[in-house]
Amino acid sequence: MKKSVVFGMGLFAVFAFSSCKSSESAYKKAYEKAKQQELAEATNTATEAPAETVAPVEVAPVAPITSTKVDTTPVREERVELVSGNGLKSYSVVCGSFGVKANAESLKGMLDGEGYNAKVVYNSERNMYRVIVDSYDTHAEAASARDAFKNRFPNRKDFQASWLLYRR
Repeated sequence: MKKSVVFGMGLFAVFAFSSCKSSESAYKKAYEKAKQQELAEATNTATEAPAETVAPVEVAPVAPITSTKVDTTPVREERVELVSGNGLKSYSVVCGSFGVKANAESLKGMLDGEGYNAKVVYNSERNMYRVIVDSYDTHAEAASARDAFKNRFPNRKDFQASWLLYRR
């Protein structure tokens, strides 16, 4: 009985290995075919005649276009009330948001030490304290101040996420 099982397994192994079509993979064949096409294209382009030379075209100078740049910086609109600091205008640069007032006051103190006129405002709808770097009358002024603030602190990821707030 054991002999017939071993013989059957040997016969199965012979059939399994003999059914393989080729030892060469399909990927290798595709790679070689692509290489042959590249070589054929390279020889075709090398044997073609050189292109005709064309005289350069003179281009007339173009007058500069003067346009008014529209600032599309996104702005969040929130109803906030001033907690600490002085003077809050329509547009503000927000550099931090906290659920705890002490954390907001701490960041305000650090910014005041850096020469900013920081403020802390409270948004009662979201129960958040916002730390404002400075406040401006126009959207354009606030956007340029936000960019300047980000450039002053390039290594602070939290300051790189600064955003504009429009006070309702």
